[in-house]
Amino acid sequence: MIRAAICGGSGYTGAELLRILLLHPGVEITAVTSEQSAGKKVTDLFPHLHRYSSLRYEPLNKEALLDKADVFFMALPHSASQEAVDFFYRRGKRVVDLSADYRLSDASVYEEWYKTPHHYKETLGDAVYGLPELHRERIVKAGLVANPGCYPTSAILGLAPVLREGIIDPSTLVIDSKSGTSGAGRKADVSVSYCEVNEGFKAYGLAVHRHTPEIEQELSAVAGSRVVLNFTPHLVPMDRGILSTMYGTLRKDMDTAAVLALYRETYATEPFVNVLEENTYPNAKNVRGSNYCEIGIKVNKRTNTLIVVSAIDNLVKGASGQAVQNMNIMMGFGETAALESLALFP
Repeated sequence: MIRAAICGGSGYTGAELLRILLLHPGVEITAVTSEQSAGKKVTDLFPHLHRYSSLRYEPLNKEALLDKADVFFMALPHSASQEAVDFFYRRGKRVVDLSADYRLSDASVYEEWYKTPHHYKETLGDAVYGLPELHRERIVKAGLVANPGCYPTSAILGLAPVLREGIIDPSTLVIDSKSGTSGAGRKADVSVSYCEVNEGFKAYGLAVHRHTPEIEQELSAVAGSRVVLNFTPHLVPMDRGILSTMYGTLRKDMDTAAVLALYRETYATEPFVNVLEENTYPNAKNVRGSNYCEIGIKVNKRTNTLIVVSAIDNLVKGASGQAVQNMNIMMGFGETAALESLALFP
């Protein structure tokens, strides 16, 4: 039995980790931290997690936590994760970091987009980007996995097959993504309050969203050349889910069926990627609460454009579910352990 600690367990991703890991046959939660909620029971914050009624939040005392767990899930805010990740990793613990602190391999890019210095560049160099569909072999051997962001997961899975094969022109890429409000985290913020979001629909972070360099980093590696793209996120009035629609100009004469065949071949053995039938497209509702990514394809012959649509649950495949998937790979469990639940419907 593997002992696991969740650092920063009072937010949505922490709650999802607790929910998912409850059903894991090889994992025991031995610690969960929260500075603001230290001393409170998990059920004081999340009554639905009643099976954890005896588990209490504790402060992030790194020395005290060290002997309590074998693997650490770091669900701390960006920049706050740097030191704690380095501490546990340097002492031989397996770490899955859900922040952005170790996702960008170039520290200068991180510092440019997150407006804060990176103090642990050597540890950054050891981190493996945790998208199993691209980096499974490296994740197996990793001591530190940087769990991908939610928007990047939907975009990278949607575009990797055609960029790898040179089927679309990278310079024409446009990514249009919509997310539910849980993507903003569990915090008091007027911009994501009910009255501000309900019956609204808005774009935000135009040309400056911090997930942009993460998407570009991974797609550049897949394409074998630098990818610079337009990425625009939107906030929609739902709790969870991401739908991304991506556009690119075709370099090859292919119809929808041919592109679909490529996607089916690429993801044939991937347990959490579903490529839909022709003329069927993803709906965020169909992946809600699950670790699945749905992908739909359409070639617009009139404009010579490939349209790719992907859907994930931002809190599961976009965060906590993928973190468990990475832990499963790192620790030698079956990759799908605790993650095979289908979507909640309706």
